[in-house]
Amino acid sequence: MEFLNQFLYVFTGYIRELWLILAVGFFLGGLLHQFIPSAIVERYLGEKGFKSIALASVVGVVLPLCCIGTLPVALTLRRKGASLGAVLAFLVATPATSVSALVVCWKLLGVNFTVFIFFAVIAIGLVMGIIGDMMKGPASDGIIPEESHECCGGVADKGSAHQHRSFFHKIKETVKYAFITMPKEIGGQILLGIAVASLVVASAPIQGFIHTYLTGVWGYVFILLFGLADYTCSTASVPLADALIKSGMSPGQGLTYLILGPITSYPTILVVKKQFGWKVVWMYVVVISIMSLLAGILYDIFVV
Repeated sequence: MEFLNQFLYVFTGYIRELWLILAVGFFLGGLLHQFIPSAIVERYLGEKGFKSIALASVVGVVLPLCCIGTLPVALTLRRKGASLGAVLAFLVATPATSVSALVVCWKLLGVNFTVFIFFAVIAIGLVMGIIGDMMKGPASDGIIPEESHECCGGVADKGSAHQHRSFFHKIKETVKYAFITMPKEIGGQILLGIAVASLVVASAPIQGFIHTYLTGVWGYVFILLFGLADYTCSTASVPLADALIKSGMSPGQGLTYLILGPITSYPTILVVKKQFGWKVVWMYVVVISIMSLLAGILYDIFVV
């Protein structure tokens, strides 16, 4: 009973601390979704070269798309002539973080952590894109089923219809997307992430195990394996990273998890394999693993 009381105390504490900042993040995500049509994203990211890789990395960091919602946009870019590098950079940067994830990071982990992960994800997208453009992958000939375009509130918005909507209608759709669609898509994952984080913080045996065995090098080994095996959206991952840090893991290890987990989802890996082959898949996983570990180590050395 004492453990349950402690768990509920921590859980409600997280909820009280995060509900307002999550609402702000959802609303900002809704504004981006409504006022920046995917057609514009496709137009400017559909070019070849380093410029498109850099743009894909920067734009992807703030777009309010989960890993599944990223796939139709990324493959549309490929069909429109975008280089392999630009597509892979977009697949890295977009699910790794978002507006809502960044504001939750700022609330729980501080400004320095938030700024560092923002630029770390952009850097990883750039590296992935440059390496991708040096490789030769098979042409994109697969078709994403139409229903996939509906993930995360309908990624594939109709450009002309989008442009002719009234401002009032766009605001209405922004609110609907922010407080109905997004909570339906990732609200459960966020609550699960908060629950798991509360379990870690409230459990003395778990904290003791982390303090004893999961610090230093072994902590990074665990985070690497856990991040590759686990998938939680970027926003939902933040409370768990916060709990791991509070339990004795380093901030850099938490940062590694926040980057690695959302990017290496099973649907993304399967689609990359189908579209570009095993060689690109292995490069994708290896580069993400190395770069996320490097980002965490650098944060521990130079920021903490």
